[in-house]
Amino acid sequence: MGGGTRAWARGTMFSATVLAAVVLASAVVGRPAATAAASPPVAAPDPCGPAWTTGWQASPQAVVPPARLAGRTLRMIVRPQVGGAQVRVRLSNRFGRAPLPIGRVTLARAGAGPALVPGTVRAVTFGAVPAGASADPVLPPGADVVSDPVPVAAEAGRPLAVSLVLPQAPAVVAEHPVALQTSYLSAPGDATLDAGGGAFTTPVASWMVLTGVEVLAPHPVNAVVAMGDSLVDGVGSGNDTDSRFTDALSARLVRRGGTATMAVLNAGIARNELLAGRGPAGGDTPVERLGPEAVGLPGATDVVLHVGTNDVAAGRGAAEIVAGLVRFADTARAAGLRVHLTTITPSDRGVRGTSRGRAVRERVNRWVREHGAEHADGVFDFAGAVADPADPRRLRARYDAGDGLHLSAAGYRALAEAVDLTRLSGSPCLAGRSPARVALAAR
Repeated sequence: MGGGTRAWARGTMFSATVLAAVVLASAVVGRPAATAAASPPVAAPDPCGPAWTTGWQASPQAVVPPARLAGRTLRMIVRPQVGGAQVRVRLSNRFGRAPLPIGRVTLARAGAGPALVPGTVRAVTFGAVPAGASADPVLPPGADVVSDPVPVAAEAGRPLAVSLVLPQAPAVVAEHPVALQTSYLSAPGDATLDAGGGAFTTPVASWMVLTGVEVLAPHPVNAVVAMGDSLVDGVGSGNDTDSRFTDALSARLVRRGGTATMAVLNAGIARNELLAGRGPAGGDTPVERLGPEAVGLPGATDVVLHVGTNDVAAGRGAAEIVAGLVRFADTARAAGLRVHLTTITPSDRGVRGTSRGRAVRERVNRWVREHGAEHADGVFDFAGAVADPADPRRLRARYDAGDGLHLSAAGYRALAEAVDLTRLSGSPCLAGRSPARVALAAR
């Protein structure tokens, strides 16, 4: 595929050796002899000029979709965290074993519900199209594909709508099931140009095929990827409230402004485990997801890992979990990312609340607090931030979403407050620039 299209294979595992190759610089083995007529000097590009960065992403799982998708239009609502005059859309067939044809794709600024802001609908294209050929994209099996730039103005926190037609229901679709954001499915037909939204009769609670939005920012904006399980995904925070941990951390960074500003990208998957991939039931492991969901993202410089409670529930031992944390951290750092480890938040329910479950969690947390910095650039005590002061083995009541495991909006804000912002990379090119000037705004 040509033009503005980028694609990369999913792969099955990103080891430290493989990821290190991403950042390995080539050695200069020699240079040609000087010539009589020297070439005129070439001005170096402005390192703080316009740059693409990832403004939004969702982590997909391999899901068998309902047959009713065939011949209908999905309208998915997302909120980018970076502003700019052009946008690129990332679609995924990461888990497919066959090419995935896509019908017309459009991008617009979202209005209320499934409606679009009038006059903002733009076609999304995927590379040069030979004369006489269909402009509709076909996603190769095992690949993510990025569109050409689309002239739609993005503002941080203001929703965009990506509409796409699925001519046929694939055997497997890349889907993020716990979006906590309402999207929409149309009646049969191509409704990508329907600005009023009347054709979209069915609410959808997931994002399908769409896995990322990139924005051309006026100045480089770095991004921190939060990776982990349902506590990163935001379960317990409420639908359409934008009150996940990542939303709260983004709000903190926007308030700080200047060089502290970063996009905060959510790579959480409900039921995700550090040590075992769970496919449709919990996604690939964090180390398997590092390549496409952190290393491969424009602008990504940092990753915060919050995972482990599901490994405790699965009966894993503390030594196994610690070894998995070390492997993740070493692999990510070898690929050039700054890594931040967190303690496992408490729970007094089920297996997590047994004497063995508590002992495993406490041993892991002790290691993170005492030795995590030997492998990471930052260590954040999430457990201490939300534990009940009267009994640290359980959540504080106002931080508990009601099941003894997941957090309320207040609990996710407490996690965000536990992040030492000075440990993050920030965005050095934003020194002296207000958030408004770089088109960043609070949610």
